Amino acid sequence: MSATPQLTVVNVSLTGPERDYDAVVTFLDHTFRLVRIGTSGDIDAARELVEEWAGEADAIAVTGVREARAVGLYDGELDALDAIRQATTAVPVTDGHALGDVLQEWAIRHLQGELPGYLSNARTVVLGGLNHARTTRLLREFTDNIEFADPLLRFDLPAKVASRPLLGLAVASALWPVHQLPGSVKAKIQAPGTGLSHALARKAARDADVVVATYDELVGFGLEDLAGKTLISSAISDERLSELGDRGVDMVLDSVPQPFPVTVTAAVLEAMMQALVGGGRLTDDDLLDMIVGAGLEPRLLYPNGWRRKSRFAFVIHPLSQTFFNKVEPLGTITRVSPGVVTDVIEKAIAYAPPFTYSHVTGITSPTGAEAEGWLITVGGTPKELMAHSPEFTYARLLQAADMARKLGAQVMGLGAFTKVVGDAGVTVAKKASLPVTTGNSYSASGALWAAHEGIRQLGIAEIDEQGRFRGKAMVVGATGAIGSVCARLLALASDELWLVSPETAKLLTLKHEIELEHPRATVHVAATPDEHLPDMDVIVTATSGAGKRVLDIMDVKPGCVITDVARPLDLSAEDVAKRPDVLVVESGEIELPGDVKMKNIGLPPGVVYACLAETVVLALEGRYETFTVGRNIEWEKVKEIYRLGLKHGMKLAAISGVNGVFTPEQIADIRERALEARAVAAVG
Repeated sequence: MSATPQLTVVNVSLTGPERDYDAVVTFLDHTFRLVRIGTSGDIDAARELVEEWAGEADAIAVTGVREARAVGLYDGELDALDAIRQATTAVPVTDGHALGDVLQEWAIRHLQGELPGYLSNARTVVLGGLNHARTTRLLREFTDNIEFADPLLRFDLPAKVASRPLLGLAVASALWPVHQLPGSVKAKIQAPGTGLSHALARKAARDADVVVATYDELVGFGLEDLAGKTLISSAISDERLSELGDRGVDMVLDSVPQPFPVTVTAAVLEAMMQALVGGGRLTDDDLLDMIVGAGLEPRLLYPNGWRRKSRFAFVIHPLSQTFFNKVEPLGTITRVSPGVVTDVIEKAIAYAPPFTYSHVTGITSPTGAEAEGWLITVGGTPKELMAHSPEFTYARLLQAADMARKLGAQVMGLGAFTKVVGDAGVTVAKKASLPVTTGNSYSASGALWAAHEGIRQLGIAEIDEQGRFRGKAMVVGATGAIGSVCARLLALASDELWLVSPETAKLLTLKHEIELEHPRATVHVAATPDEHLPDMDVIVTATSGAGKRVLDIMDVKPGCVITDVARPLDLSAEDVAKRPDVLVVESGEIELPGDVKMKNIGLPPGVVYACLAETVVLALEGRYETFTVGRNIEWEKVKEIYRLGLKHGMKLAAISGVNGVFTPEQIADIRERALEARAVAAVG
């Protein structure tokens, strides 16, 4: 039995000869001789090579006209490939268009399948032109943030011409004289428009998340700083991958599989397939059979190790008029204005459009995942938000969501009062252009995390080996979104639990549900906390009272740990100052992993409220979804976000109160005062 004859495929390229090869490979159980010859933009030489190899090759691939133009090797028309292909009819000559289209689309869908949401709202710059049309069309399914270097694509002229035949005829007629000019003259005519478009593309590329380009197009554009970016490209060799890694590229999506020791283009693979079918027409079934049979797949390449950068947005708003003093140039006015003027400013600011307060960078998980984000401010204080209908706030939050989408955010969190207005994020999540979370799941988790740490540092209440404390706990606002979950958590960690809320029916329902879950604690209910305050070792306040009196701190037991999770706070600085023997914690503050850069939000550097931390955790995990909305928090999600937070390096921040971070000396002072007060009470 005779051996299968060797097949020969030649790649005639208009790019340079530095990547030439002559290699023997095996493909689908056949032996191939692959030959690449670069002509450095010489059209005549390319035609001669096609004619020369027509008698020896089984198929010929002609490539590189766009790449040659990008690096200055060729300044003629792009249809030069057609002229080269027509140099022979003796063997199939292909530019790889059929297979290239399949591979481009497959690569995008493969990436989204492997890393769901990766391309959502991605700020994308497309270098080159129609050679990336299939990729661009697919990207539009996931993001509208696409900029083009090609001036025609920038203004969507091909689509407009295609939809209006008469317009296309007029454009062709107007450009006919230009097409007759020598290449150098045409280049001078086109230079101003092309130069402007390229300048705009370079500017967009600085902030881009994704760049779509061949390697030669990158070189032609002179894009040196690619740090943190994803490159969607094709036929990337090991040497080029290493060089891209040196320029900071996070990931390369290579649409062309590379099954051989030499780097091949889609056109070469298509020519090999044509050779296998005897030079006849390559059908879609042929393509599918050979792709599957050869085990070809797009490549996800990480030149600097696995990385994934996600993007988030978080909505903040002023909690009081003092916030205005921190925002220039507004602060220049409010710091010296009488109260009546500041009141007018407060009302006016509530109607202002959202704006970006801070760009957040440097968040890095121990897993290698990274996140950047934007704090977007809506102007209303709690007083103003409560004075308007929920629809007033919804409209501003939807404006913020649209701004976040344009910035490239993949998930958005709602902070402070924006997450409790109306239906607590449900309407905003339904109408927003990206997933939304209120952060309440992590707020609940963080509240008890802080309470437990406060008990441990104070060292008065007994904590057993399982981390449960021996004593009584109370949740004020127990029927609220965060309060109900705090109650469930405390039921597992305390001996006796009091649930306090004026919503009697909801309170009885919550008590019944907790008892059905077989907690270790005895559960009591009350409409007001006053009578039972003196007996409590731990109190969590989780109301949305917006400044209303929640409890009388003078009735609290010395050494009690109060965790105030309400925003705005349930306990004022004046209230806290009355009891230097009580530890009042502003719970929920989380230290983000990495070297975080962010404007001041009233917390220590790198420390954020738990609702913001939930948004960051979702971004780091690649969970671009509406995680927590509405007034009912799912117990399973509270546990899940806590676990994910630990995975990504979230830590409970140093315990802080209304006056900032507690020092060890301050904690020791509170402990000493509490023990003294208890001793006096015992004697009395």
